Amino acid sequence: MEGRHLTINEIKEIIPHRHPFLLIDYIEDYQPGEFAVGYKCVTYREDFFAGHFPQEPVMPGVLTVEALAQVGAVAILSMEEYKGKTAYFAGINKCKFKGKIVPGDKVRLETRIIKKKGPIGVGEAVASVDGKTVVSAELTFAIG
Repeated sequence: MEGRHLTINEIKEIIPHRHPFLLIDYIEDYQPGEFAVGYKCVTYREDFFAGHFPQEPVMPGVLTVEALAQVGAVAILSMEEYKGKTAYFAGINKCKFKGKIVPGDKVRLETRIIKKKGPIGVGEAVASVDGKTVVSAELTFAIG
């Protein structure tokens, strides 16, 4: 199947997040219930850089994990049976922070759904910049 992409407005039709907490700019490819690959284009104007950290702007790791979860939510909530629902965090496991995200970075966010049982699922998530992994985690979600 050919790659499918989503614009910001199409993403907003699938997940409930909005500015300033919608942390993905576009989806490059996805397969409902299987995976999604999205991007966050980080600029110096991000609200969090004002305090994290004023002398050395770094994207907070927890927000990168949230961005990965939002990409995973696109994969799950684009399934017909979950349209209009919300995916809540149920757990974060095996999380590793391996690099910094700074202004100018284009962050690739990939979340693959590796387990589904009823309304609970697990996604294997990796954020990378220029091919180098900066965050990896196993994210558990519950559909509400």
